[in-house]
Amino acid sequence: MSISGDTADSIVLEISNVAHGGVFVARHEGRVVFVPDTMPGETVRARITDDSKKSFWRAETLEVLTPAPERVPHIWSAAAIDRAPDERAGGAEFGHIALPHQRELKRHVLVDALQRFGGIERDVEVEAAPGDDEANGLGYRSRVSLHVDEEGRVGPFAARSHRVVPVDDLPLATSAVQQAAPLGTPMPGLERVDVIAPSVGATRVVGTDPDGRRRAGEPLVERVGTREFQVAEEGFWQVHRHAADVLTRAVQDILVDDEFDPQAFNLDLYGGVGLFAAALGDKFGRTTRITTVESETTATDWAAENLAEWVGAQAITDRVDRYLQRLVRSVGASERRRLQAATIVLDPPRSGAGKNVVSALVDLHPAQIVYVACDPVALARDLGSFRDAGYELDRLRAFDLFPHTHHLESVALLRPTNR
Repeated sequence: MSISGDTADSIVLEISNVAHGGVFVARHEGRVVFVPDTMPGETVRARITDDSKKSFWRAETLEVLTPAPERVPHIWSAAAIDRAPDERAGGAEFGHIALPHQRELKRHVLVDALQRFGGIERDVEVEAAPGDDEANGLGYRSRVSLHVDEEGRVGPFAARSHRVVPVDDLPLATSAVQQAAPLGTPMPGLERVDVIAPSVGATRVVGTDPDGRRRAGEPLVERVGTREFQVAEEGFWQVHRHAADVLTRAVQDILVDDEFDPQAFNLDLYGGVGLFAAALGDKFGRTTRITTVESETTATDWAAENLAEWVGAQAITDRVDRYLQRLVRSVGASERRRLQAATIVLDPPRSGAGKNVVSALVDLHPAQIVYVACDPVALARDLGSFRDAGYELDRLRAFDLFPHTHHLESVALLRPTNR
């Protein structure tokens, strides 16, 4: 293929910026083009894959003509640039970028999102999890979901598709997951295979059939510090082996201790199995009163077990927006005073909390709100809504808990503007 200029099926692009979602930005004849497998400062040959939108196109990188200084050999050969685009495994979209520069790109995405979607000017450092720098960001995933095609072949999906790519290794996974993963072993009759290496107990390989049926396994046990949490085998838990510990400490540290009242109407929203409720209880003592709210029934059941040592703890199964709306309507004078003294932790899904939840929380007027976020744009939008309603961003931390991907976690503290 000639590299002198555009050809009938490819164009040459200069990459100028990083965008949210693990893709990068170029322009072609004045139009924005989103391109994966590259980075700012590179010139690539690319092929347009989607020109259906007026405002932007999507492309795939075919060849790197001028590499950036931060380009390194991809940490996963199955996702490398020398593979055809539809044969590149998904799940390590930053694996061709030096680890420190990955964090700089994530920092840029977060800072840009705060400004563009939240109207907030704030810089932040993206912090590494323990051991990741020494391991070059490898071997951290304690949970991996693999897919099975019609021929029974097991592997990840190709990037941005539902096509299974058979692979020989899983470099982001812990050694226990890698050893147990059925790579190269046909698994006919299944749709997905989950490999789970909990911090306590044996590694599990769990298959799910095309109808969503899976073997009902015993609950998992996950240890955070000296505390153990029971989690349903199919339930949510952070994939990085140190993530739960990192986020527990972050929530504990970001609070204003003098404004925490153990007897207030403290809330842990989208609480899962009670990780952050326990973080507050461990820091402020056994008399801490806290209610965790989670829509998934099994998670709430385990939260009740995990929080049993706190007399003032309770776990409620409900959608957070509905729970808060009822609370706003029905709260009495004494409960309102306890809510105004409260600390509220929320860890919403990737889509964010949304305006209804933000509005209800502001109506309750708690002393401080800790927001744990896995999506920078959703976080920025919600922080902008909080600011407009009278809560300002007081503190912010960010963590690289997904090395070699575009994902990051953030922990923000919000306090009333007029306090």
